[in-house]
Amino acid sequence: MANLVALLRLPANFKTVQWQILAGPVLILMILSMMVLPLPPLVLDLLFTFNIALSIMVLLVAMFTRKTLEFAAFPTILLFSTLLRLSLNIASTRIILLHGHTGTAAAGRVIEAFGHFLVGGNFAIGIVVFIILVVINFMVITKGAGRIAEVGARFVLDGMPGKQMAIDADLNAGLIGEEEAKARRSEVTQEADFYGSMDGASKFVRGDAIAGLMIMVINVIGGLLVGMIQHGMTLGNAAESYTLLTIGDGLVAQIPALVISTAAGVIVTRVGSSEDVGQQMVGQLFNNPRVMLLSAGVLGLLGLVPGMPNMVFLLFTAMLLGLAWWLRGKAVAGPVAVAAPVKQQDTAFAREASWSDVQLEDPLGMEVGYRLIPMVDIQQNGELLGRIRSIRKKFAQETGYLPPVVHIRDSLDMQPASYRILLKGVEMGRGEAYPGRWMAINPGGATGELPGDVTRDPAFGLPAIWIDSALKEQAQILGYTVVEASTVVATHLNHLIGIHASELLGRQETQQLLERVTQEMPKLTEDFIPGTLSLTIFHKVLQNLLAESVPIRDMRTIIETLVEHAPVQKDPAELTVVVRVALGRAITQRWFPGDSEIQVIGLDLGLERVLLQALQSGGGLEPGMADRVLSQARDVLAQQEKLNAPPVLLVNHSLRPLLARFLRRTLPQMAVLSNLEVSDQRQIRMTAMLGGTQ
Repeated sequence: MANLVALLRLPANFKTVQWQILAGPVLILMILSMMVLPLPPLVLDLLFTFNIALSIMVLLVAMFTRKTLEFAAFPTILLFSTLLRLSLNIASTRIILLHGHTGTAAAGRVIEAFGHFLVGGNFAIGIVVFIILVVINFMVITKGAGRIAEVGARFVLDGMPGKQMAIDADLNAGLIGEEEAKARRSEVTQEADFYGSMDGASKFVRGDAIAGLMIMVINVIGGLLVGMIQHGMTLGNAAESYTLLTIGDGLVAQIPALVISTAAGVIVTRVGSSEDVGQQMVGQLFNNPRVMLLSAGVLGLLGLVPGMPNMVFLLFTAMLLGLAWWLRGKAVAGPVAVAAPVKQQDTAFAREASWSDVQLEDPLGMEVGYRLIPMVDIQQNGELLGRIRSIRKKFAQETGYLPPVVHIRDSLDMQPASYRILLKGVEMGRGEAYPGRWMAINPGGATGELPGDVTRDPAFGLPAIWIDSALKEQAQILGYTVVEASTVVATHLNHLIGIHASELLGRQETQQLLERVTQEMPKLTEDFIPGTLSLTIFHKVLQNLLAESVPIRDMRTIIETLVEHAPVQKDPAELTVVVRVALGRAITQRWFPGDSEIQVIGLDLGLERVLLQALQSGGGLEPGMADRVLSQARDVLAQQEKLNAPPVLLVNHSLRPLLARFLRRTLPQMAVLSNLEVSDQRQIRMTAMLGGTQ
């Protein structure tokens, strides 16, 4: 055996776990050998018995399956069972024609039993029974199952795009993971393949029924000729012997065929649920007492008609009335029996834990103390809710996507006037607000002192004072910027949303944005996702743009650029670079509105050469040089602020990603632009130099 395993290159553990791989080839070889080699009657008895047992097993498995794909091997089993029956018909035909003149036991005891006991030894009755079985199998069961499989395959194929979109939507929403999405996609494909296979496999059963009729006619005619010509039998003796053998052979093959066809019908007609076919039929057919009462009434009326079998009808009427009474009592007693134990235990322990107890983190949330509840209570005309709606709308118009909804809840663990803003459950900002009071912010030129609680603006860190409403006009005269409490919180939220715009853009928002673009420009997004680019890479490119404060409103330019460069470049960082160049005019316009002179910070040639060398060698900046660059960057930012010029650093195109990542952590307010991103029509003036002599 070991040599055979090695010769066939089978697994080493073939004996223990993988012997099933030879089942198919061995069965095919057996079927082919039965068609060619003569078989003794005893072997035929064994094989016919095996065929009957196999058909019963297939029917029972079909009855107990709860999902169609649990018996996905059924089309293949249907093919094998059909070939097995046909090969048995060939083997039995050979024996009948060779030894039929010796008597009705020539082809084995199984054929003799079906020919004698099932039809009483009358070949005329046997022919009628056989034809009826073939008609039932061919015209009723197989034809109906084949039609259902055909329609089912068509509907499954038509529904595949919708199911795939539902899976993608659940994946984008984070309801399922990548592995579960793959499994569900595979299940959808397997279901379509199954119904397509069943549509074709049903043709085997129909062909088997036709072949059964033809084999019966050939056996009868051939048997009469062989009996009378070769063995000198009379017409009556030949007809009795050969016809009974043929009928027994046909019945012993057609009964398993009928069982297999019934199993096929059960498979394709069932509706997927958590119950098997038997549970569905009993549970849905015998669960309504009104149906039982009406049926009992009809049978009772028929049982009272003279000349009808009154005893039988009245017996079934009594049985249906008893069943209806039992169902009615069960329906009434059911809730009481369930409710009684619940009253005896604490309700906190009465309910089992479920997936509804799992609380998912909100992408964007806010917790407030109890004194701030009037600001967020819609019944108390809270102003903050309206301001948050305006913030989200303005953000969507300026940035290019709709941020998540802000979920607000009160917290008794916080100070009464405190609030905090959460990003995916993690605090990203905290402050205090006092309803009914005003925050006077010193923008830098305010004069005079105001009585109140000294604080700082939570959004920008400017010095401020909480003052009473009576001092509002005085604070404005002194040069303070005066805002109410709800505006303070809304401004803080707006500032944090702008800073974390890239983190708030998730896969779900990216998919919704793509669907919005598809509504406006369907040809633009045709075959874009996933044909040209995956949703993951597209999502990362948009996040990179938002992290560098680049709006993504111009989706036409972004998608056209990605379609052009994605076939040769899949790195999100490199794709971000080419998209930024394509959006150069919008980037320039954002920082330098109008057509006036552009005042930017330049990069010293010496520092530029050092950075280019570091970039080419793949190394980073030395710690000492990195500190000097940061120190000088702070100085030039201060110079830009004095000139009231935008904090923009203009550098060589190849250095822009390196410097942008380096400066973003320490100086997020500084924008790093490439020389390729600035329009050629704009004049540029260096107002400061980074890396030069200070």
